[in-house]
Amino acid sequence: MVTERVLQAVWIVQTAVESGAEATAHAAESESPTIPELPNFIHVLHAYFPGNALINWLLYFENQVFMVLIIAALAFFFSMATRNRTLVPSRMQAFVELVLERLYLLVCGILGEKEGRRYFPFVGSLFFFIFFMNWAGLVPLMKSPTSNLKVTGALAVTVFFYVQYTALTRQGPKKYLFHMMGEPRDAVGYGVAVLLLPLHIMEEFIKPLSLACRLYGNIFGEDLLLGIGLMLGIQMIMAVIPLTPIGIPLHLPFVLLSMLMGTIQALVFTLLATVYIVLVLPHGEHDGHEETGGKAH
Repeated sequence: MVTERVLQAVWIVQTAVESGAEATAHAAESESPTIPELPNFIHVLHAYFPGNALINWLLYFENQVFMVLIIAALAFFFSMATRNRTLVPSRMQAFVELVLERLYLLVCGILGEKEGRRYFPFVGSLFFFIFFMNWAGLVPLMKSPTSNLKVTGALAVTVFFYVQYTALTRQGPKKYLFHMMGEPRDAVGYGVAVLLLPLHIMEEFIKPLSLACRLYGNIFGEDLLLGIGLMLGIQMIMAVIPLTPIGIPLHLPFVLLSMLMGTIQALVFTLLATVYIVLVLPHGEHDGHEETGGKAH
């Protein structure tokens, strides 16, 4: 009985990976091909109970389910780290304070001390949310929601509207339009503004597109390598011993790569969002960022 359960679990892994490979072969005929990703607990439940309405609903809203789970994990982690704060911090409290301090100094190095304090809650939350989502795929039976373009697109759209709201509230509509025109001062400047205005408008829409595609492409590639490495390791063993439930861990090097790239991509997304914010702030209100940046280094 135990052997049957183990072999069935191996079959679930193999089926999930091979289904992605088959979908890739027919990508030209499909609008949303899947990838050979590692199976998560929703895939396992669906394999055991394919006709269950609740599990089918979870499968349909798969990315949203994992995002909610990650938000809950974030809330639990930070509540545990700050529950019993003391003058002599515990290891968890010291670690969280160190990460927050380094991230805060990095943000203030771009925005300045005053503006950094104002916008750090947004960009800090953005970093930790993306970081946890990137790393979620490394946890067994979990998934990285950022391997889906819809999720990264939603994050990029959130940054876009936040930046535009910041620009309109801090500068006002007239000054913001003047800024988008290149701040012309003479007749030549206003003549060039006819060309600069549409280019700047296009640039504002290209920024979230680049954010979404960069994050999605990197996490998509990591999950692709993990799935292919795992399936290749299983098939290499099964070619010699057909009924073995184990495989060669060929995906382990990609796990280390995913840990590194997941952290870097969360940081890149956050820093670019910070740069987009500083670009729309009124001139002269964030002049202190160079001094703060020097302290950070």
